[in-house]
Amino acid sequence: MLRPASKLLIKFLTLMQKHGYIGEFEIIDDHRSNKIVVELLGRINKCGVISPRFDIKLDSMEKWTTQILPSRQFGHLVLTTTFGVMTHDDCRKKHTGGKIVGFFF
Repeated sequence: MLRPASKLLIKFLTLMQKHGYIGEFEIIDDHRSNKIVVELLGRINKCGVISPRFDIKLDSMEKWTTQILPSRQFGHLVLTTTFGVMTHDDCRKKHTGGKIVGFFF
């Protein structure tokens, strides 16, 4: 159970769900800040937030992935860009940088 729920947290969870790290999640309205119940699949090794949200340019993306992720084969950095919240692989495809939010592997 996660609290408080925010739009960024929901988009982060949607990315994790898209890549198969978590199952379904449900937003429970408790008339305050809402709660999120997540179905875990047992695939997450580590999930974290990077604070402060550092700016990452496209040419320094490789440096950040080697510092944070354990391997090049798996794991994802989550960035918020002008195109929305996306992983570092999607940022490379769209040729854009952004602010780092967190990671999961």
